[in-house]
Amino acid sequence: MSRRALRGSPVALVVPAWNEAGSIAAVLSEVPQGVVDWTIVVSGASGDATADIAAALGALALRESRRGYGAACQTGARAAASLGARIVAFIDGDYSDPPADLPRVLAPLLSGRADLVLGYRDLRAHPGTLVYHARIGNALVLRALQILLRQPLQDLPSFKAIRLDSLESLGLRETTYGWTTELIVKAVRADLRIAEVPVSYRSRLAGRSKVSGTLRGTLNAAWKLCSCAVRYARWTPEAPSVVRQEMPA
Repeated sequence: MSRRALRGSPVALVVPAWNEAGSIAAVLSEVPQGVVDWTIVVSGASGDATADIAAALGALALRESRRGYGAACQTGARAAASLGARIVAFIDGDYSDPPADLPRVLAPLLSGRADLVLGYRDLRAHPGTLVYHARIGNALVLRALQILLRQPLQDLPSFKAIRLDSLESLGLRETTYGWTTELIVKAVRADLRIAEVPVSYRSRLAGRSKVSGTLRGTLNAAWKLCSCAVRYARWTPEAPSVVRQEMPA
């Protein structure tokens, strides 16, 4: 698919959700009508009713036996492709990413101005939603990315959207929360057009974050994300195959 405007292209929303029975209904209720064609909730090794609630509310509910944010994103993206989507958006299932911001995130893709859109977190409305140690960890990873890639970035967001053909060309492998870092690093290395737009960010509706809920979890996440950045910093995309055509006689 060429880099022309994609307005009218089918869009799928993927919601990775691990034990988010307390919030998934609220998340799905806020998805704007007419903005996405399919909503896919991937319940990654959940032990609660997340998938059942999502299915009852009309979402395509998939169960992922592997643990890990990246595994859930991979499964959701494959499902989106099989349904015929051209664009896939991702938000967390814990209510922190407001679905109402989907039109803003999708706009650069639908107009053909970007291949990947990162919805960086605007904390002005809810400044206490991201704890101090999580902010420090995020800043360290972003600094590492700037050094390695020579490209400043605002955030490593859970709220993002990408053209499916671009996503498939990156060959993502991470199954943990390092998936977003791999996505961004490879997107930069592949010279994809990246747009960053501000999105609201709010407190999760129930439970505690699996990553930033504790200092230890944040430090482990920061190490994982930094190591992913280093691992893929020298990655190069495969050259597109050349189709030879016979000249007419």
